[in-house]
Amino acid sequence: MIDIQNASVYQHQSLILDNFSLRIEHGERVALLGPNGAGKSTLLKLISRELYPVNRPDSHIRLYGSDILPLWELRKQIGFVSSDLQDDYTPYTRALDVVISGFFGSIGQHDHLRPGEDQIQQAEALLDTLGMQEYRDQMFQRLSTGQKRRLLLGRALIHQPNALIMDEPASGLDMGAAAQLLGMLRHFCQSGGSLLIATHHISEVIPEVERVILLQNGRVLADGPKHEVLRSDMLSRLYNSELTVSERHGWYHLWQTP
Repeated sequence: MIDIQNASVYQHQSLILDNFSLRIEHGERVALLGPNGAGKSTLLKLISRELYPVNRPDSHIRLYGSDILPLWELRKQIGFVSSDLQDDYTPYTRALDVVISGFFGSIGQHDHLRPGEDQIQQAEALLDTLGMQEYRDQMFQRLSTGQKRRLLLGRALIHQPNALIMDEPASGLDMGAAAQLLGMLRHFCQSGGSLLIATHHISEVIPEVERVILLQNGRVLADGPKHEVLRSDMLSRLYNSELTVSERHGWYHLWQTP
């Protein structure tokens, strides 16, 4: 699904990813874990084509086996949700139109983008699934952070993609809203979808995630099965602090060692 080889990526003249390589197969559920500034968001922007690597003969990024997958096809294959998208979103867009805008890849609805009746019905059905039907005519800016995140998830799901990529999925959500959103991600995985979550909160690593990648200073510190990577010694090294990890019913918890 994702094949990155020797990618070097700059942002604001700073090298964030240096000769970075990563491969994620179809059907995998992966968590990318690391502190702020580790390069997680940069990596996701590389995948979503918001950023491009330095052009070198030994470097490539391939999505679904293609170096030049058009953005329109990419949106059909992978749904993206991020806090950046939420912050940039047009505030006076109706909740229904937020979901509909996923058909066009737009930030909000525009007069020249006219959805068909079948597209409207599909968006209405997604609002029902997301528990947002009663807010269909509310403006985006008037909704809670959790409600906004659910709408953006609907926007990402409107094409029924094979994969979801989530950047800090529960960031800014209260416990109830976070639990609801993570429950939706679990359902997506259980239905056969691929998932890549980037986070610095171990509590967002849902039980369906099988593989964890630890990212530190733009490099892979560890990559492997969840139970081998989410260990006290590995996370203590990642966060440069004495930490203890425990697991219960597939959920992992982290606290500072007394």
